[in-house]
Amino acid sequence: MANLKEIRIRIGSVSSTMQITSAMKMVSAAKLKKAQDAITAMRPYSNKLSELMQSFSGAGGSSDKSFTEIRRLNNVLIVVISSNRGLCGAFNSNVVKESLLFKSSEKFKYSKIDFITIGKKVYDTLSKTENVIENHSDIFDNLNYESVSKISENLINSFTNKKYDHIEIVYNSFKNAATQIIKSEQFLPIPKKENSGAENLDYIFEPSLESIANTLIPKSLKMQLFKALRDSLASEHGARMTAMHKATDNASELRDELKLTYNKARQASITNEILEIVGGAEALNN
Repeated sequence: MANLKEIRIRIGSVSSTMQITSAMKMVSAAKLKKAQDAITAMRPYSNKLSELMQSFSGAGGSSDKSFTEIRRLNNVLIVVISSNRGLCGAFNSNVVKESLLFKSSEKFKYSKIDFITIGKKVYDTLSKTENVIENHSDIFDNLNYESVSKISENLINSFTNKKYDHIEIVYNSFKNAATQIIKSEQFLPIPKKENSGAENLDYIFEPSLESIANTLIPKSLKMQLFKALRDSLASEHGARMTAMHKATDNASELRDELKLTYNKARQASITNEILEIVGGAEALNN
């Protein structure tokens, strides 16, 4: 059994760790509220815009075929979104696993696959084994539509210039604080919506469907990437809050066990001292 000093040191260490994890949990909870409100407010607009984009892309004439053109999959780009920091459970490892599973699927067996990473953790992992052509870890320092728009424009140009034949986004979608859903979304070419012909669009277009589609489609693609980043940010704070909550509970249990062990060891030590005193007194009396 460890001596009393060692147990006291461990109790102090565990208590300090518990204070840190508890503080990190509260910080993540505060950040989660803001990020959750942002993605919740954004989703209806983004979903409706994507629905319109799919409808218009199927009925917009020849000018927007560059966004829907299905080609032979020679070159594929995967955009993987993670966090810049750890201590959030399996948040980062899950998105890495999903991107590698996507790469190894039968569909891309003969394709050359490149990666763009958004987040330091996924970059540190994938850069060791995969061809990472860009990393945008600094975007989370000031996440806004303008900075995301520049990345989206580069992705769109890479597809329309036929540098890549397929672009996929892999990220964590926020469901609640305890649950994050790994999603793999096709960015380009735009997936066609069934029955999306012009005859099914109950709209009056002014000046024309073609000009509206040419404006709406790039904007919707930018919003799709922005939504994915917002989703990932909310998921990160939720995952970290949950991980720190569990860590705090585990530290509390360990501290209680150590205190019990300390009290038992202290009682045993006191008992031994009393026995020695009694034994000494008996020896003197005899």
